[in-house]
Amino acid sequence: MNTEKDRHASDSEEQYQVSGGRLVAKALKNEGIDTIFTLSGGNIVDIYEGCVQEGIRIIDFRHEQVAAHAADGYARQTGRTGCLVTTSGPGCCNAMTGLAAALRAETPLLHISGQGATTQYLQGTLQEFDHVRLMAPVTKWAASVRTTERIADMVSMACREANGPVQGPVLLEIPRDLLDAEVDIRQCRIPAAGKYRAANRMVPDEASIAQLVGLLTQAQRPVVLFGSRVWDSRSHAEAQELARAFDIPVYVNGSARGIFRPEDPLLFDRTRTLAFSQADLVLIAGAPLDFRLGFGRMLNPKAKVVHIDQNYASIGKNHDITLGLMGHHGAVFAAAVAAASGRISQAVRGARKVWHKRLREAENQALEKLRPMFLSDSVPINPYRVAYELDRFIGEDTVYIGDGGDVVSISALGVHPRNPGQWMDPGPFGCLGIGTGFAIASKLANPGKEVVCYYGDGAFSMTAFDLETANRFNVPFVAVVGNNSAMNMIRYAQMVRYGDKNGTGTLLSDLSYGKFAEMLGGYGEEVNRPEDIAAALERGREAVAQTGKCAVINIWVDSQVWSPGTMARLKARMERG
Repeated sequence: MNTEKDRHASDSEEQYQVSGGRLVAKALKNEGIDTIFTLSGGNIVDIYEGCVQEGIRIIDFRHEQVAAHAADGYARQTGRTGCLVTTSGPGCCNAMTGLAAALRAETPLLHISGQGATTQYLQGTLQEFDHVRLMAPVTKWAASVRTTERIADMVSMACREANGPVQGPVLLEIPRDLLDAEVDIRQCRIPAAGKYRAANRMVPDEASIAQLVGLLTQAQRPVVLFGSRVWDSRSHAEAQELARAFDIPVYVNGSARGIFRPEDPLLFDRTRTLAFSQADLVLIAGAPLDFRLGFGRMLNPKAKVVHIDQNYASIGKNHDITLGLMGHHGAVFAAAVAAASGRISQAVRGARKVWHKRLREAENQALEKLRPMFLSDSVPINPYRVAYELDRFIGEDTVYIGDGGDVVSISALGVHPRNPGQWMDPGPFGCLGIGTGFAIASKLANPGKEVVCYYGDGAFSMTAFDLETANRFNVPFVAVVGNNSAMNMIRYAQMVRYGDKNGTGTLLSDLSYGKFAEMLGGYGEEVNRPEDIAAALERGREAVAQTGKCAVINIWVDSQVWSPGTMARLKARMERG
Protein backbone atom coordinates (compact mmCIF):
# COMPACT_ATOMS: atom_id res chain seq x y z
CA MET A 1 0.00 0.00 0.00
CA ASN A 2 1.39 3.42 -1.01
CA THR A 3 1.85 5.96 1.74
CA GLU A 4 1.25 9.73 1.35
CA LYS A 5 5.03 10.17 1.20
CA ASP A 6 5.26 7.59 -1.63
CA ARG A 7 2.57 9.44 -3.62
CA HIS A 8 4.39 12.78 -3.31
CA ALA A 9 7.63 11.14 -4.40
CA SER A 10 5.85 9.61 -7.38
CA ASP A 11 4.36 12.99 -8.35
CA SER A 12 7.79 14.56 -8.09
CA GLU A 13 9.32 11.97 -10.37
CA GLU A 14 6.56 12.41 -12.98
CA GLN A 15 7.39 16.05 -13.49
CA TYR A 16 10.76 15.02 -14.89
CA GLN A 17 9.29 12.60 -17.45
CA VAL A 18 9.44 13.81 -21.04
CA SER A 19 8.69 12.15 -24.36
CA GLY A 20 11.09 11.82 -27.27
CA GLY A 21 8.93 14.18 -29.33
CA ARG A 22 9.11 16.82 -26.60
CA LEU A 23 12.91 16.46 -26.58
CA VAL A 24 12.94 17.11 -30.35
CA ALA A 25 10.91 20.28 -29.84
CA LYS A 26 13.06 21.52 -26.96
CA ALA A 27 16.20 21.08 -29.05
CA LEU A 28 14.60 22.82 -32.04
CA LYS A 29 13.58 25.75 -29.85
CA ASN A 30 17.15 26.08 -28.56
CA GLU A 31 18.29 26.23 -32.20
CA GLY A 32 16.03 29.20 -32.86
CA ILE A 33 13.75 27.09 -35.07
CA ASP A 34 10.24 28.51 -34.75
CA THR A 35 8.52 26.65 -37.61
CA ILE A 36 8.52 23.10 -38.94
CA PHE A 37 7.36 22.17 -42.44
CA THR A 38 5.75 18.76 -42.66
CA LEU A 39 3.16 16.28 -43.93
CA SER A 40 1.65 14.09 -41.26
CA GLY A 41 2.42 10.44 -40.64
CA GLY A 42 1.93 7.98 -37.82
CA ASN A 43 5.61 7.77 -36.96
CA ILE A 44 6.09 11.48 -36.21
CA VAL A 45 2.97 12.65 -34.37
CA ASP A 46 4.74 12.92 -31.02
CA ILE A 47 7.01 15.57 -32.57
CA TYR A 48 3.85 17.56 -33.34
CA GLU A 49 2.73 17.25 -29.72
CA GLY A 50 6.13 18.44 -28.55
CA CYS A 51 6.05 21.40 -30.93
CA VAL A 52 2.61 22.43 -29.67
CA GLN A 53 3.90 22.34 -26.10
CA GLU A 54 7.04 24.33 -26.98
CA GLY A 55 5.25 26.94 -29.12
CA ILE A 56 6.75 25.90 -32.46
CA ARG A 57 4.57 26.58 -35.49
CA ILE A 58 3.54 23.57 -37.62
CA ILE A 59 2.86 24.11 -41.34
CA ASP A 60 1.53 20.96 -43.00
CA PHE A 61 1.54 20.49 -46.76
CA ARG A 62 -0.04 18.24 -49.36
CA HIS A 63 3.29 16.88 -50.63
CA GLU A 64 6.63 16.43 -48.91
CA GLN A 65 8.61 17.89 -51.80
CA VAL A 66 6.80 21.20 -51.41
CA ALA A 67 7.37 21.07 -47.65
CA ALA A 68 11.08 20.50 -48.30
CA HIS A 69 11.26 23.50 -50.65
CA ALA A 70 9.42 25.57 -48.03
CA ALA A 71 11.95 24.60 -45.34
CA ASP A 72 14.74 25.53 -47.77
CA GLY A 73 13.06 28.85 -48.63
CA TYR A 74 12.44 29.68 -44.97
CA ALA A 75 16.13 29.19 -44.21
CA ARG A 76 17.10 31.49 -47.08
CA GLN A 77 14.66 34.17 -45.99
CA THR A 78 15.39 34.09 -42.25
CA GLY A 79 19.08 33.19 -42.23
CA ARG A 80 18.30 30.40 -39.74
CA THR A 81 18.12 26.62 -40.05
CA GLY A 82 15.08 25.37 -41.93
CA CYS A 83 13.32 22.33 -40.50
CA LEU A 84 11.47 19.62 -42.43
CA VAL A 85 9.71 16.75 -40.64
CA THR A 86 8.50 13.74 -42.65
CA THR A 87 7.17 10.35 -41.83
CA SER A 88 9.17 7.27 -42.76
CA GLY A 89 9.32 5.46 -46.10
CA PRO A 90 7.49 7.36 -48.84
CA GLY A 91 7.33 10.53 -46.73
CA CYS A 92 11.10 10.72 -46.51
CA CYS A 93 11.56 9.60 -50.12
CA ASN A 94 9.20 12.31 -51.43
CA ALA A 95 11.42 14.97 -49.87
CA MET A 96 14.60 13.83 -51.62
CA THR A 97 14.40 16.32 -54.50
CA GLY A 98 14.04 19.21 -52.07
CA LEU A 99 17.10 18.05 -50.14
CA ALA A 100 19.13 17.78 -53.35
CA ALA A 101 18.18 21.35 -54.29
CA ALA A 102 19.21 22.55 -50.82
CA LEU A 103 22.53 20.72 -51.10
CA ARG A 104 23.45 22.44 -54.37
CA ALA A 105 22.32 25.78 -52.92
CA GLU A 106 24.22 25.19 -49.63
CA THR A 107 21.13 25.85 -47.51
CA PRO A 108 21.19 24.86 -43.81
CA LEU A 109 18.24 22.50 -43.47
CA LEU A 110 17.44 19.87 -40.85
CA HIS A 111 15.33 16.99 -42.13
CA ILE A 112 13.90 14.84 -39.36
CA SER A 113 12.50 11.56 -40.64
CA GLY A 114 10.44 9.04 -38.76
CA GLN A 115 11.27 5.33 -38.77
CA GLY A 116 9.65 2.10 -37.69
CA ALA A 117 10.07 0.94 -34.12
CA THR A 118 13.51 -0.33 -33.12
CA THR A 119 11.81 -3.44 -31.68
CA GLN A 120 10.65 -4.31 -35.20
CA TYR A 121 13.94 -3.55 -36.97
CA LEU A 122 14.24 -5.51 -40.26
CA GLN A 123 10.99 -7.33 -39.62
CA GLY A 124 9.22 -5.51 -42.44
CA THR A 125 7.23 -3.00 -40.42
CA LEU A 126 5.09 -0.45 -42.26
CA GLN A 127 7.16 2.14 -44.19
CA GLU A 128 10.48 0.78 -42.93
CA PHE A 129 13.36 1.94 -45.14
CA ASP A 130 17.06 2.71 -44.86
CA HIS A 131 16.69 6.49 -44.92
CA VAL A 132 20.27 7.16 -43.88
CA ARG A 133 21.73 5.39 -46.90
CA LEU A 134 19.05 6.83 -49.19
CA MET A 135 19.76 10.42 -48.15
CA ALA A 136 23.53 10.22 -47.90
CA PRO A 137 24.12 11.50 -51.48
CA VAL A 138 21.86 14.56 -51.01
CA THR A 139 22.93 15.61 -47.51
CA LYS A 140 26.10 16.73 -45.77
CA TRP A 141 25.46 14.34 -42.89
CA ALA A 142 22.92 11.63 -42.09
CA ALA A 143 22.43 9.57 -38.94
CA SER A 144 19.92 7.62 -36.89
CA VAL A 145 19.10 8.12 -33.20
CA ARG A 146 19.67 5.03 -31.04
CA THR A 147 18.17 6.02 -27.65
CA THR A 148 15.53 8.47 -26.51
CA GLU A 149 17.99 10.08 -24.09
CA ARG A 150 20.20 11.11 -27.04
CA ILE A 151 17.47 12.75 -29.14
CA ALA A 152 18.05 16.39 -28.16
CA ASP A 153 21.80 16.00 -28.28
CA MET A 154 21.63 14.56 -31.79
CA VAL A 155 19.25 17.25 -33.03
CA SER A 156 21.85 19.79 -31.92
CA MET A 157 24.61 17.76 -33.52
CA ALA A 158 22.71 17.67 -36.80
CA CYS A 159 22.13 21.44 -36.75
CA ARG A 160 25.82 22.02 -36.06
CA GLU A 161 26.65 19.96 -39.14
CA ALA A 162 24.14 21.92 -41.21
CA ASN A 163 25.68 25.25 -40.19
CA GLY A 164 29.37 24.78 -40.78
CA PRO A 165 31.38 27.16 -43.01
CA VAL A 166 29.83 25.23 -45.90
CA GLN A 167 26.17 24.96 -45.04
CA GLY A 168 23.79 22.31 -46.29
CA PRO A 169 20.98 19.87 -45.48
CA VAL A 170 21.28 17.04 -42.97
CA LEU A 171 19.08 14.05 -42.10
CA LEU A 172 18.26 12.76 -38.63
CA GLU A 173 16.18 9.60 -38.50
CA ILE A 174 14.28 8.91 -35.26
CA PRO A 175 12.41 5.60 -34.76
CA ARG A 176 8.80 5.75 -33.62
CA ASP A 177 9.22 4.00 -30.27
CA LEU A 178 12.03 6.38 -29.28
CA LEU A 179 9.79 9.37 -30.00
CA ASP A 180 6.87 7.90 -28.05
CA ALA A 181 8.95 6.77 -25.07
CA GLU A 182 9.18 8.88 -21.91
CA VAL A 183 12.47 9.28 -20.07
CA ASP A 184 13.83 11.28 -17.17
CA ILE A 185 14.90 14.64 -18.60
CA ARG A 186 17.72 14.74 -16.07
CA GLN A 187 19.33 11.87 -17.98
CA CYS A 188 19.25 13.78 -21.28
CA ARG A 189 21.76 16.29 -22.63
CA ILE A 190 20.00 19.28 -24.12
CA PRO A 191 22.71 21.67 -25.38
CA ALA A 192 21.97 25.24 -24.36
CA ALA A 193 21.17 27.76 -27.05
CA GLY A 194 24.27 29.45 -28.43
CA LYS A 195 26.64 27.56 -26.14
CA TYR A 196 28.25 25.08 -28.51
CA ARG A 197 28.84 26.85 -31.84
CA ALA A 198 32.16 28.13 -33.13
CA ALA A 199 32.38 31.55 -34.76
CA ASN A 200 32.50 31.13 -38.54
CA ARG A 201 33.43 34.64 -39.73
CA MET A 202 36.80 33.41 -40.92
CA VAL A 203 39.21 35.88 -42.53
CA PRO A 204 42.34 35.01 -44.57
CA ASP A 205 45.75 36.13 -43.30
CA GLU A 206 46.93 39.73 -43.71
CA ALA A 207 49.24 38.87 -46.60
CA SER A 208 46.35 37.42 -48.61
CA ILE A 209 44.16 40.46 -47.89
CA ALA A 210 47.04 42.72 -48.97
CA GLN A 211 47.35 40.75 -52.22
CA LEU A 212 43.62 41.12 -52.82
CA VAL A 213 43.80 44.87 -52.22
CA GLY A 214 46.76 45.17 -54.58
CA LEU A 215 44.86 43.44 -57.37
CA LEU A 216 41.74 45.53 -56.81
CA THR A 217 43.60 48.84 -56.74
CA GLN A 218 45.79 48.18 -59.78
CA ALA A 219 43.23 46.78 -62.24
CA GLN A 220 42.03 49.20 -64.91
CA ARG A 221 39.05 47.12 -66.06
CA PRO A 222 37.83 45.20 -63.01
CA VAL A 223 34.44 43.52 -62.57
CA VAL A 224 32.89 41.67 -59.66
CA LEU A 225 30.19 39.01 -59.62
CA PHE A 226 28.37 38.60 -56.31
CA GLY A 227 26.57 35.26 -56.04
CA SER A 228 23.90 33.77 -53.80
CA ARG A 229 26.23 33.00 -50.93
CA VAL A 230 26.86 36.71 -50.42
CA TRP A 231 23.19 37.18 -49.51
CA ASP A 232 22.93 33.85 -47.71
CA SER A 233 25.82 34.87 -45.43
CA ARG A 234 24.12 38.27 -44.97
CA SER A 235 27.17 40.03 -46.41
CA HIS A 236 25.21 42.42 -48.63
CA ALA A 237 26.16 45.62 -46.79
CA GLU A 238 29.86 44.72 -46.94
CA ALA A 239 29.49 43.85 -50.63
CA GLN A 240 28.13 47.33 -51.30
CA GLU A 241 31.02 48.89 -49.37
CA LEU A 242 33.60 46.84 -51.29
CA ALA A 243 32.20 47.84 -54.68
CA ARG A 244 32.07 51.51 -53.75
CA ALA A 245 35.51 51.56 -52.12
CA PHE A 246 37.13 50.11 -55.24
CA ASP A 247 34.73 51.59 -57.82
CA ILE A 248 34.05 48.21 -59.44
CA PRO A 249 31.25 47.43 -61.94
CA VAL A 250 28.95 44.90 -60.30
CA TYR A 251 27.09 41.87 -61.67
CA VAL A 252 24.88 39.63 -59.54
CA ASN A 253 23.22 36.26 -59.85
CA GLY A 254 20.79 34.14 -57.88
CA SER A 255 19.85 35.43 -54.44
CA ALA A 256 22.33 38.30 -54.72
CA ARG A 257 19.86 40.09 -56.99
CA GLY A 258 18.53 43.05 -55.04
CA ILE A 259 21.75 43.73 -53.11
CA PHE A 260 22.20 46.74 -55.40
CA ARG A 261 19.16 48.80 -56.33
CA PRO A 262 18.21 48.89 -60.03
CA GLU A 263 19.29 52.51 -60.39
CA ASP A 264 22.70 52.02 -58.71
CA PRO A 265 25.42 53.35 -61.06
CA LEU A 266 27.67 50.38 -60.22
CA LEU A 267 25.08 47.74 -61.18
CA PHE A 268 25.06 46.15 -64.63
CA ASP A 269 22.94 43.20 -65.66
CA ARG A 270 22.82 42.79 -69.46
CA THR A 271 26.50 43.00 -70.40
CA ARG A 272 28.09 40.26 -68.33
CA THR A 273 29.51 38.34 -71.29
CA LEU A 274 31.10 41.48 -72.73
CA ALA A 275 32.47 42.61 -69.36
CA PHE A 276 33.97 39.27 -68.42
CA SER A 277 35.57 38.83 -71.84
CA GLN A 278 37.32 42.24 -71.69
CA ALA A 279 38.07 42.69 -67.97
CA ASP A 280 41.65 42.59 -66.73
CA LEU A 281 40.47 41.49 -63.25
CA VAL A 282 37.45 39.32 -62.46
CA LEU A 283 36.41 38.91 -58.83
CA ILE A 284 33.94 36.07 -58.20
CA ALA A 285 32.46 36.05 -54.70
CA GLY A 286 29.91 33.59 -53.37
CA ALA A 287 29.34 31.82 -56.67
CA PRO A 288 30.89 28.68 -58.19
CA LEU A 289 32.42 28.70 -61.64
CA ASP A 290 29.69 26.38 -62.88
CA PHE A 291 27.47 26.30 -65.98
CA ARG A 292 26.15 29.78 -65.27
CA LEU A 293 29.64 31.16 -65.94
CA GLY A 294 30.41 28.74 -68.76
CA PHE A 295 32.65 26.82 -66.32
CA GLY A 296 34.98 29.81 -66.50
CA ARG A 297 35.19 29.88 -70.29
CA MET A 298 33.47 33.27 -70.50
CA LEU A 299 36.30 34.89 -68.56
CA ASN A 300 39.04 36.77 -70.41
CA PRO A 301 41.91 34.23 -70.55
CA LYS A 302 44.35 37.09 -69.92
CA ALA A 303 42.46 38.41 -66.90
CA LYS A 304 43.55 37.92 -63.34
CA VAL A 305 40.90 35.98 -61.45
CA VAL A 306 40.11 36.19 -57.73
CA HIS A 307 37.71 33.67 -56.22
CA ILE A 308 36.27 34.16 -52.71
CA ASP A 309 34.06 31.54 -51.10
CA GLN A 310 33.36 29.81 -47.81
CA ASN A 311 33.55 26.46 -49.61
CA TYR A 312 37.16 25.48 -50.19
CA ALA A 313 36.13 22.88 -52.78
CA SER A 314 34.54 25.56 -54.99
CA ILE A 315 37.55 27.85 -55.17
CA GLY A 316 39.37 27.50 -58.47
CA LYS A 317 37.17 24.65 -59.62
CA ASN A 318 36.91 24.52 -63.45
CA HIS A 319 39.24 27.50 -64.02
CA ASP A 320 42.71 28.58 -62.93
CA ILE A 321 42.79 31.54 -60.55
CA THR A 322 45.28 34.19 -59.52
CA LEU A 323 44.14 34.30 -55.90
CA GLY A 324 41.77 32.13 -53.93
CA LEU A 325 40.46 33.22 -50.54
CA MET A 326 38.41 31.04 -48.21
CA GLY A 327 36.45 32.93 -45.60
CA HIS A 328 33.21 34.57 -44.60
CA HIS A 329 32.32 36.92 -47.43
CA GLY A 330 31.41 39.89 -45.29
CA ALA A 331 34.51 39.55 -43.16
CA VAL A 332 36.77 39.34 -46.24
CA PHE A 333 35.11 42.34 -47.89
CA ALA A 334 35.38 44.42 -44.71
CA ALA A 335 39.05 43.53 -44.26
CA ALA A 336 39.81 44.56 -47.85
CA VAL A 337 38.00 47.89 -47.46
CA ALA A 338 39.82 48.62 -44.20
CA ALA A 339 43.20 47.97 -45.86
CA ALA A 340 42.51 49.96 -49.02
CA SER A 341 42.06 53.58 -48.04
CA GLY A 342 43.27 55.99 -50.74
CA ARG A 343 45.39 53.50 -52.67
CA ILE A 344 43.85 53.84 -56.16
CA SER A 345 46.01 56.09 -58.34
CA GLN A 346 44.65 58.87 -60.53
CA ALA A 347 45.76 57.01 -63.65
CA VAL A 348 43.80 53.94 -62.63
CA ARG A 349 40.76 56.05 -61.72
CA GLY A 350 40.87 57.61 -65.17
CA ALA A 351 41.04 54.21 -66.87
CA ARG A 352 38.14 52.98 -64.77
CA LYS A 353 36.04 55.97 -65.73
CA VAL A 354 36.50 54.99 -69.39
CA TRP A 355 35.69 51.35 -68.51
CA HIS A 356 32.49 52.30 -66.70
CA LYS A 357 31.41 54.46 -69.62
CA ARG A 358 32.04 51.64 -72.12
CA LEU A 359 29.97 49.18 -70.08
CA ARG A 360 27.15 51.66 -69.52
CA GLU A 361 26.94 52.43 -73.22
CA ALA A 362 26.82 48.70 -73.96
CA GLU A 363 24.20 48.27 -71.25
CA ASN A 364 22.03 50.95 -72.83
CA GLN A 365 22.47 49.38 -76.26
CA ALA A 366 21.43 45.99 -74.86
CA LEU A 367 18.34 47.55 -73.30
CA GLU A 368 17.41 49.23 -76.58
CA LYS A 369 17.74 45.89 -78.33
CA LEU A 370 15.39 44.28 -75.83
CA ARG A 371 12.95 47.19 -75.63
CA PRO A 372 10.81 46.14 -78.64
CA MET A 373 10.17 42.79 -76.93
CA PHE A 374 9.52 44.39 -73.53
CA LEU A 375 6.95 46.66 -75.15
CA SER A 376 5.62 44.15 -77.68
CA ASP A 377 1.89 44.27 -78.43
CA SER A 378 1.92 40.89 -80.16
CA VAL A 379 -0.68 38.20 -79.52
CA PRO A 380 0.01 35.58 -78.21
CA ILE A 381 1.78 37.69 -75.62
CA ASN A 382 5.56 37.97 -75.82
CA PRO A 383 6.99 36.60 -72.52
CA TYR A 384 9.39 39.56 -72.41
CA ARG A 385 6.33 41.82 -72.12
CA VAL A 386 5.24 39.82 -69.07
CA ALA A 387 8.65 40.37 -67.45
CA TYR A 388 8.41 44.08 -68.22
CA GLU A 389 4.96 44.34 -66.65
CA LEU A 390 6.04 42.34 -63.60
CA ASP A 391 8.95 44.72 -63.05
CA ARG A 392 6.53 47.64 -63.13
CA PHE A 393 4.16 45.79 -60.79
CA ILE A 394 6.50 44.76 -57.96
CA GLY A 395 7.17 47.26 -55.21
CA GLU A 396 9.74 48.12 -52.56
CA ASP A 397 8.64 45.22 -50.36
CA THR A 398 7.86 42.54 -52.94
CA VAL A 399 9.61 39.19 -52.78
CA TYR A 400 9.80 37.93 -56.37
CA ILE A 401 10.12 34.22 -57.13
CA GLY A 402 10.72 32.69 -60.53
CA ASP A 403 9.84 29.03 -61.02
CA GLY A 404 10.56 27.56 -64.44
CA GLY A 405 13.10 27.55 -67.24
CA ASP A 406 12.82 30.49 -69.63
CA VAL A 407 10.53 32.13 -67.07
CA VAL A 408 13.58 32.65 -64.85
CA SER A 409 16.01 33.49 -67.66
CA ILE A 410 13.74 36.16 -69.15
CA SER A 411 12.86 37.49 -65.70
CA ALA A 412 16.55 38.03 -65.02
CA LEU A 413 16.65 40.41 -68.00
CA GLY A 414 13.54 42.35 -67.07
CA VAL A 415 12.69 42.08 -63.36
CA HIS A 416 14.74 44.00 -60.81
CA PRO A 417 14.09 43.40 -57.09
CA ARG A 418 14.32 46.58 -55.06
CA ASN A 419 16.05 45.26 -51.94
CA PRO A 420 18.21 42.36 -50.69
CA GLY A 421 16.53 39.01 -50.15
CA GLN A 422 13.72 39.73 -52.59
CA TRP A 423 14.71 37.41 -55.44
CA MET A 424 14.42 33.61 -55.39
CA ASP A 425 14.80 31.08 -58.21
CA PRO A 426 15.52 27.35 -58.74
CA GLY A 427 19.27 27.89 -58.34
CA PRO A 428 22.05 25.64 -59.63
CA PHE A 429 19.99 22.46 -59.26
CA GLY A 430 17.51 23.85 -61.79
CA CYS A 431 14.64 22.36 -59.83
CA LEU A 432 11.23 23.21 -61.23
CA GLY A 433 8.49 23.19 -58.61
CA ILE A 434 10.24 25.32 -55.99
CA GLY A 435 7.83 28.24 -56.39
CA THR A 436 4.92 27.34 -54.13
CA GLY A 437 7.11 26.23 -51.22
CA PHE A 438 9.35 29.28 -51.57
CA ALA A 439 6.33 31.59 -51.76
CA ILE A 440 4.70 30.18 -48.62
CA ALA A 441 8.02 30.33 -46.76
CA SER A 442 8.65 33.90 -47.88
CA LYS A 443 5.27 35.07 -46.63
CA LEU A 444 5.68 33.25 -43.32
CA ALA A 445 9.11 34.80 -42.84
CA ASN A 446 8.01 38.27 -44.02
CA PRO A 447 4.32 38.70 -43.19
CA GLY A 448 4.49 42.42 -44.01
CA LYS A 449 5.85 41.87 -47.53
CA GLU A 450 4.04 41.04 -50.74
CA VAL A 451 5.03 37.79 -52.45
CA VAL A 452 4.76 37.30 -56.21
CA CYS A 453 5.62 33.99 -57.85
CA TYR A 454 5.93 33.78 -61.63
CA TYR A 455 5.63 30.20 -62.87
CA GLY A 456 5.95 28.48 -66.17
CA ASP A 457 2.83 26.39 -66.71
CA GLY A 458 4.84 23.17 -66.39
CA ALA A 459 6.28 24.26 -63.04
CA PHE A 460 2.93 25.51 -61.74
CA SER A 461 1.21 22.20 -62.37
CA MET A 462 3.81 20.37 -60.26
CA THR A 463 2.91 22.00 -56.95
CA ALA A 464 -0.26 24.05 -57.44
CA PHE A 465 -2.39 22.14 -54.95
CA ASP A 466 -0.34 23.57 -52.11
CA LEU A 467 -1.87 26.95 -52.87
CA GLU A 468 -4.54 25.50 -50.58
CA THR A 469 -1.85 25.33 -47.87
CA ALA A 470 -1.10 29.02 -48.38
CA ASN A 471 -4.80 29.81 -48.08
CA ARG A 472 -5.27 27.61 -45.01
CA PHE A 473 -2.43 29.30 -43.13
CA ASN A 474 -3.36 32.80 -44.29
CA VAL A 475 -0.14 33.41 -46.20
CA PRO A 476 -1.55 34.17 -49.68
CA PHE A 477 0.47 35.36 -52.64
CA VAL A 478 0.00 36.44 -56.23
CA ALA A 479 0.71 33.53 -58.57
CA VAL A 480 1.37 34.48 -62.19
CA VAL A 481 1.53 31.74 -64.82
CA GLY A 482 3.25 32.23 -68.16
CA ASN A 483 1.23 29.63 -70.05
CA ASN A 484 2.44 28.33 -73.41
CA SER A 485 1.12 24.77 -72.94
CA ALA A 486 4.61 23.29 -73.17
CA MET A 487 7.84 22.48 -71.39
CA ASN A 488 9.16 25.04 -73.80
CA MET A 489 12.87 25.18 -73.04
CA ILE A 490 13.22 21.46 -73.77
CA ARG A 491 10.93 21.74 -76.79
CA TYR A 492 13.36 24.24 -78.32
CA ALA A 493 16.21 21.75 -78.05
CA GLN A 494 14.07 19.10 -79.70
CA MET A 495 13.23 21.36 -82.60
CA VAL A 496 16.80 22.50 -83.23
CA ARG A 497 18.61 19.22 -82.69
CA TYR A 498 16.11 16.74 -84.11
CA GLY A 499 13.68 18.79 -86.17
CA ASP A 500 10.95 17.51 -83.87
CA LYS A 501 8.03 19.88 -84.39
CA ASN A 502 5.60 17.57 -82.61
CA GLY A 503 7.07 18.30 -79.18
CA THR A 504 7.50 14.68 -78.13
CA GLY A 505 7.06 14.56 -74.36
CA THR A 506 7.02 18.36 -74.03
CA LEU A 507 3.54 19.53 -75.07
CA LEU A 508 0.91 20.14 -72.41
CA SER A 509 -2.83 20.78 -72.50
CA ASP A 510 -4.34 24.25 -72.75
CA LEU A 511 -5.51 24.73 -69.16
CA SER A 512 -7.15 27.83 -67.73
CA TYR A 513 -5.28 27.96 -64.45
CA GLY A 514 -7.23 31.00 -63.30
CA LYS A 515 -10.16 28.66 -62.67
CA PHE A 516 -7.97 26.63 -60.34
CA ALA A 517 -7.66 29.58 -57.97
CA GLU A 518 -11.42 29.99 -57.97
CA MET A 519 -11.85 26.34 -57.00
CA LEU A 520 -9.73 27.06 -53.90
CA GLY A 521 -11.78 30.11 -53.01
CA GLY A 522 -9.36 32.67 -54.45
CA TYR A 523 -9.27 34.99 -57.43
CA GLY A 524 -8.40 33.85 -60.94
CA GLU A 525 -8.13 35.61 -64.27
CA GLU A 526 -7.14 34.74 -67.83
CA VAL A 527 -5.08 37.28 -69.80
CA ASN A 528 -4.86 37.08 -73.59
CA ARG A 529 -3.77 40.58 -74.55
CA PRO A 530 -0.65 42.47 -73.40
CA GLU A 531 -2.49 45.68 -72.62
CA ASP A 532 -4.55 43.78 -70.04
CA ILE A 533 -1.62 42.46 -67.98
CA ALA A 534 -1.10 45.43 -65.66
CA ALA A 535 -4.76 45.74 -64.66
CA ALA A 536 -5.06 41.98 -64.12
CA LEU A 537 -2.04 41.99 -61.80
CA GLU A 538 -3.52 44.84 -59.80
CA ARG A 539 -6.83 43.00 -59.48
CA GLY A 540 -4.93 39.96 -58.23
CA ARG A 541 -3.12 42.09 -55.64
CA GLU A 542 -6.42 43.61 -54.44
CA ALA A 543 -8.08 40.20 -54.24
CA VAL A 544 -5.25 38.78 -52.11
CA ALA A 545 -5.57 41.72 -49.71
CA GLN A 546 -9.36 41.47 -49.50
CA THR A 547 -9.88 37.70 -49.37
CA GLY A 548 -6.71 36.35 -47.78
CA LYS A 549 -6.57 33.79 -50.61
CA CYS A 550 -4.08 33.30 -53.42
CA ALA A 551 -4.77 34.88 -56.78
CA VAL A 552 -3.75 33.19 -60.03
CA ILE A 553 -3.22 35.35 -63.12
CA ASN A 554 -2.90 33.01 -66.09
CA ILE A 555 -1.18 34.79 -68.97
CA TRP A 556 -1.17 33.11 -72.38
CA VAL A 557 2.31 33.61 -73.84
CA ASP A 558 3.92 32.92 -77.20
CA SER A 559 5.48 29.46 -77.39
CA GLN A 560 7.78 30.64 -80.21
CA VAL A 561 9.86 32.98 -78.01
CA TRP A 562 12.81 31.73 -75.95
CA SER A 563 15.45 33.31 -73.77
CA PRO A 564 18.90 34.11 -75.20
CA GLY A 565 20.40 31.71 -72.67
CA THR A 566 18.32 28.78 -73.91
CA MET A 567 19.38 29.37 -77.50
CA ALA A 568 23.02 30.06 -76.64
CA ARG A 569 23.43 26.97 -74.44
CA LEU A 570 22.05 24.70 -77.13
CA LYS A 571 24.27 26.32 -79.76
CA ALA A 572 27.34 25.80 -77.56
CA ARG A 573 26.48 22.14 -76.95
CA MET A 574 26.00 21.51 -80.66
CA GLU A 575 29.29 23.22 -81.52
CA ARG A 576 31.09 20.97 -79.04
CA GLY A 577 29.43 17.94 -80.64
